[in-house]
Amino acid sequence: MSQIVSPTVEAFFDDATYTITYVVQDQSSEYCAIIDPVLDFDPKSGRTSTASAERVVEFIKSHQLKVDWILETHAHADHLSAARFLKEKYDCPVAIGEKITEVQETFRKIFNLDADFSVDGSQFDVLFSDGEEFQIGNITARTIHTPGHTPACITYVIGDSVFVGDTLFMPDYGTARTDFPGGDAATLYQSIQKIFALPEDYRLFMCHDYLPQGRDKYRWESTVKEEKKKNIHVGTGKTAESFISMRNERDSKLAVPNLLLPSIQINIRAGGLPEPESNGVSYLKTPLDLL
Repeated sequence: MSQIVSPTVEAFFDDATYTITYVVQDQSSEYCAIIDPVLDFDPKSGRTSTASAERVVEFIKSHQLKVDWILETHAHADHLSAARFLKEKYDCPVAIGEKITEVQETFRKIFNLDADFSVDGSQFDVLFSDGEEFQIGNITARTIHTPGHTPACITYVIGDSVFVGDTLFMPDYGTARTDFPGGDAATLYQSIQKIFALPEDYRLFMCHDYLPQGRDKYRWESTVKEEKKKNIHVGTGKTAESFISMRNERDSKLAVPNLLLPSIQINIRAGGLPEPESNGVSYLKTPLDLL
């Protein structure tokens, strides 16, 4: 049996969106992957900025790393992706789960996008299927399809390190909402069981932390064992029925994320802006009385 490697993981916390971007490095080489990068956005002015992504760029430069991949865990609804900016800098593939096509189809209708907006996932370079393997340096990584929050959610298992996107949060915060189009509480419960089936000492890395009451420091790293034992929504053997009931009731009271409308329009384009109009300016759409 081959020994499980433990990659080096560097986290970058974005205060504005409570998002964590990761740089995951193969310790035996200079190769790395960037997971869930953030493009800064001011909704009041409509201005974007690459300040958060530049922190990642500076880290990669200072450690003389080579970027193999930019990995998205899903089409985020709470922050814009900097994948396009980073792809242009490193000329590496941008990857996401293959079910992104379902998300694109759903939101093409919601935003009434032009017929020339492709819903085949071609904005991304690689669409991963469940269980697919890929290389980061000398590490053989693999994917787990973990839908429920969105149909396209995918978990990346890189050595002993597992990047779960929004599927799980820290044990004292729980799990992802399931009320977005294509979300489903029963499906999310089953996806979490896939993660719980991993070795208990595997490290789990969250995409967000929201500093729940009673904790004074942001955290984003847990373990399979800790989540199975302590997660307030699915730990200690909670049943699927109790989880579904709790999740559906909780989700019915949640507000729409502040950046959902701009985020989705950028993120289904792999971090690209909409095509500029005749005046050279890109525009985002806001559907009225729809969501």
